Amino acid sequence: MTETIQTQVAVIGAGPGGYAAAFEAADLGLDVTLIDVEKNPGGTCLYRGCIPSKALLHAARILAEAKEAEQWGIRFGAPEIDLDQLRARTQSVVTQMSGGLGQLREARNVNYIEGRAAFYDAHTLDIFHQDGRETRLAAEYIIIAAGSRPALFGKPLESPRIMNSTGALALGDVPGSLLVIGGGYIGLELGTVYAALGSKVTVVEMTDGLLPGADRELVKPLQRRLENHFEAILLDTKIAAMADRKNGIKVTLVGPGLANT
Repeated sequence: MTETIQTQVAVIGAGPGGYAAAFEAADLGLDVTLIDVEKNPGGTCLYRGCIPSKALLHAARILAEAKEAEQWGIRFGAPEIDLDQLRARTQSVVTQMSGGLGQLREARNVNYIEGRAAFYDAHTLDIFHQDGRETRLAAEYIIIAAGSRPALFGKPLESPRIMNSTGALALGDVPGSLLVIGGGYIGLELGTVYAALGSKVTVVEMTDGLLPGADRELVKPLQRRLENHFEAILLDTKIAAMADRKNGIKVTLVGPGLANT
């Protein structure tokens, strides 16, 4: 028989929105239950987004500074990159920070259920655990903070050579060349990391500037810097087609001066 527990506030999703809401509700004296598939709070931002990307950007900055030191007459040998150790170091940062959030959750007496939630009715959740158990949670209020998924354009091409942001952060390998579709901050961060690790990176952005929505005067110095690190930055450019080939992905681009290249 499915176990049923009671709570005043249930929060689905333990990312920055979810755990912040849960902590605030607990600080106000409410009985709170936080539900997420991970062992500790943090969500996509901590486990597969902002935090691992910033850790990798730190490594990229070290490589860039070593190269820039040549201007001062300081020369290092060619860097040897151990991807296994780089992945392990990145994961240790994630583990440490998620563990810290777990301690904050315990200090506030926020109940935590590791599993995936689905609505049974307006005030009841069914929670499915990885070991096959099910828990039924009844709550006066339910906050949905389940996050988002990567946006897709057109019919997705099934190929191991195509990565979303989560796959790119896993650092399976460092390709000789990499096309980044989208000139937002996620694409630029990942492009910077892979360029530092040795990939020839091209960024394609459908609007007329990088970081759409950001102040144009602030973007200009960033774009000048990235132009020195990337193979190309193509603005006002769209993807017309992609095809899997033996040695890579063939991409048809439509944009100024490209003539459907």
